[in-house]
Amino acid sequence: MTLFGCGQSSLAKVDILTRIEETPKIFWGVKNDTRLFGLTNIETRKVEGFDIDIALAITEEILGPEGEAVFVEVTSKTRIPLIKNGNIDAIIATMTISEERLKQVDFSDVYFDAGQSLLVKKGSPIKGVEDLDETTTVLAVKGSTSAINIRKFAPEAKILELENYAEAFTALQSGQGDAMTTDSAILLGMVEENPNYQLAGEIFTDEPYGIAINKGQEPFLAAVNEALATMKENGTYQAIYDKWFPNVNE
Repeated sequence: MTLFGCGQSSLAKVDILTRIEETPKIFWGVKNDTRLFGLTNIETRKVEGFDIDIALAITEEILGPEGEAVFVEVTSKTRIPLIKNGNIDAIIATMTISEERLKQVDFSDVYFDAGQSLLVKKGSPIKGVEDLDETTTVLAVKGSTSAINIRKFAPEAKILELENYAEAFTALQSGQGDAMTTDSAILLGMVEENPNYQLAGEIFTDEPYGIAINKGQEPFLAAVNEALATMKENGTYQAIYDKWFPNVNE
């Protein structure tokens, strides 16, 4: 059974692998507003997406069919504090591996390769990151690598940071910004649901996604990496990828 909650009580700060083997339950920090990766289904109230299915498969690989994946909502801003506080065991939430984040958490092997891009309304004069100047406002999400990167690639543009993807896209629709920036796979999910918008230009960064785990949890990290490797070998990973990205070649 899979549960979803916005607030979980702090988990005991013990060895995670030992704890989950005794009480077969892994607490995953996930997005609930990101189409294709982690989005709440308004009919079932369950969160669905690529990240969710990967987490479910890893949980089963480590704990067997009786293992339970418990999903806790996180944002780019809250995910590291939640894992540092022990509220969650792992973060699988479109999280880019970066040197800065590696100072706070450890990461699994890469489970998805993404790249940063721009989303604009069809007919926009913005054709790529090179068109962003002092007259343009770019929308990004607080705490994301995208917000940091866009300042490097478009130093003259004004940057408006919002709490999450839903707020950023709403701001784009209402004219508060000229473009929105995040990883291309996330933006493609928005285009799929909003055909009046399109990606502008080429990907301008590499964004390897990893599963974040608190430092000092090496046995659990090793178990996650072993599960990922097994899933890639036995076809489970590819089946999940094809389910969510049927028109994209790896």
